[in-house]
Amino acid sequence: MPLTAIVALAGITYGFRLVGPLCRDRVTLPPAAQRLFTDGATVLLIALAATSALTAGHGFAGWARPAGAGVAAVLAARRAPFPVIVLAAACTTALLRLAGLP
Repeated sequence: MPLTAIVALAGITYGFRLVGPLCRDRVTLPPAAQRLFTDGATVLLIALAATSALTAGHGFAGWARPAGAGVAAVLAARRAPFPVIVLAAACTTALLRLAGLP
């Protein structure tokens, strides 16, 4: 990618991030729209996690990775510390792959 395009995209990104706080007091959103944006961010994050957990390349990732993500989801729902969640998910995935589960 040419350096000019990188600089332009960086400038546009910085501009968007700067305009948000500057226009916070000028634009008011109805409560329904605020809830919709909050729910939209949650749905987007869940979709990203599901795509990452279930696919590798253009196909199914196997059963070990979704099992590790499931363990992480259960621990996160129980409010376990983040390092515990990461280690448990990684260990679950590694042990299942070691056992021969793809």
